[in-house]
Amino acid sequence: MSDPVDPAKRILGIEASVTSSRAVCLDGAGEILGTETTPVEGGEQSVSQLQTFISRLTDKFGPFSRIGIAVPGLIRRDSGQVAYSAHIPEHSAIDLSKEIENSSGVRAIVENDANAAAYGELRLGAGRGSSNLFYATLGVGVGGALILDNQIWRGISGFAGEFGYVAINSDGMRLEDVASAANIVRRTRNRFNRDSTSSLNRLEEEQISIRRIVDAAENGDDFASLMLERTGSYVGTAIATVINLLNIEKIVIGGEIMHAGHLVLDAVIRRARELSFGPSFEHAEIVAGELGENAAAIGAALIAGEN
Repeated sequence: MSDPVDPAKRILGIEASVTSSRAVCLDGAGEILGTETTPVEGGEQSVSQLQTFISRLTDKFGPFSRIGIAVPGLIRRDSGQVAYSAHIPEHSAIDLSKEIENSSGVRAIVENDANAAAYGELRLGAGRGSSNLFYATLGVGVGGALILDNQIWRGISGFAGEFGYVAINSDGMRLEDVASAANIVRRTRNRFNRDSTSSLNRLEEEQISIRRIVDAAENGDDFASLMLERTGSYVGTAIATVINLLNIEKIVIGGEIMHAGHLVLDAVIRRARELSFGPSFEHAEIVAGELGENAAAIGAALIAGEN
């Protein structure tokens, strides 16, 4: 095993999300040396906050050979710059990797967060042993990533994998319209007064969150379970399209909503089975991610270490 204190082999991966920055430090063998999380201050992720976080991590772990940063947004294939980010608009107005390199003195690679999480799961998580994988993340948004022959498939411009834009009915409703955390909460708030037995009825409407819905379902609340199962059914509809088009060998589902575990996953599998071409479904394994909240940061570190 490599020397974990050797800065030439130490890699930093960061997921810069809307609410927090999550970091993972890896050694040259992919072993996790440590993790760190800091909340976003002022309600919006900024480059200066990232730079301060990296400086603090350098003090804690020592110098790094590479830094990988996973962000929610479209990454241009030709330049590696953020082309568009609905959640962190500032990132599309700057060259994020150059900003980080200038402040840290370390080579930095910027990657889409779903691509990074997919690669992390492929190498160190639920996708180990596979060479062809589709990854879906269900959280603040709905994202996706495709890995073919162990390589991230980016598409002609770098924008492949926008799973949230898959239409799931004839009216053109997109998966993100019903399966992102905010939209699950919206659907739940619209219906929770119809079930007087639900524990969610004891809350004010504005207190209902995805975490509370998951907790209620885990504690046997039938209404909360129904909302999550319906979410899984929507996701399964879109997953069936992936299976039918790609005959993919493994599908990994991660993100905040997967805290609900089998309540979502079982519904995904049932619906995908109903809508998939049978022989393709038989060879597609649908599983929950194993790396949890660290998936994107781990993947970013691995990608940076290989560049």
